[in-house]
Amino acid sequence: MSIVGGYYKAPQKAAELRMQCCQIFTKNNNQWRAKPITPPEAEQFKQAVSDAGLLHPLAHDSYLINLAAPDDVLWRRSIDAFVEELERASLLGIPWVVTHPGAFTTGTEESGLQRIIAALDEVRQRTANVSAGCLLENTAGQGSTLGARFEHLATIIDGVRDAAWLGVCIDTCHVFAAGYPLASLRDYRTTLRAMDTTFGLKLIKAVHVNDSVKPLGSHVDRHAHIGEGLIGLDAFRHLLNDEHFQNIPMYLETPKGDRDGVDLDEINLATLRNLVDAAG
Repeated sequence: MSIVGGYYKAPQKAAELRMQCCQIFTKNNNQWRAKPITPPEAEQFKQAVSDAGLLHPLAHDSYLINLAAPDDVLWRRSIDAFVEELERASLLGIPWVVTHPGAFTTGTEESGLQRIIAALDEVRQRTANVSAGCLLENTAGQGSTLGARFEHLATIIDGVRDAAWLGVCIDTCHVFAAGYPLASLRDYRTTLRAMDTTFGLKLIKAVHVNDSVKPLGSHVDRHAHIGEGLIGLDAFRHLLNDEHFQNIPMYLETPKGDRDGVDLDEINLATLRNLVDAAG
């Protein structure tokens, strides 16, 4: 949800669409610098969340952050920026910040994973008194991006000194683009089993619900409206009616705008709600 006009605008808009949760960027996601959050802004946001009845506000960090960077200057800047992201979320009363693990660029997969582990250890040390935790998001695996394989997430979580402040955010588009099938119930269950045997389903604290423009295994991160991409509606039906996810908040990251005067978020929400079984 957009925070243009004030942080409180996001929960207000979510309430208008009958959402139970919403995700925001606490700053411009393509800039390093950010104006400090004032106490009145934080309190106004918290009140708006309460008034809207939102149970699970979530923050996503800047796309500039790369905790796997082999370049020391970018790596240090990314650590500093992620510390700030956690501090800003904490001020707003947001319990989790979602981050993409990073890209190893000129390094190697193994060196990139070790850089992420070292970065998260330092971040944890510097934010020990901050209430917000970190959710590692799986990725499509484009270029040298890490996190496309569930084993990457497991390696990071197993490698840090304190994993208690970490969780996982699963993105359906990224799962599909990374090569994990979801359409048939058998494929869906196989993919879920792969999650459980690597990092563990209990660590999933949030789900990004997006269809995919690109095909299975394409490693291209392009989100589509629900039912208008290549994943197929059956996959979302499996997800929405799966008891494992009944209490896990789900967030749309589909393209924004309107269609024939109707907000596209409202259209996607209606599609998803129609997939929930009557007994669900």
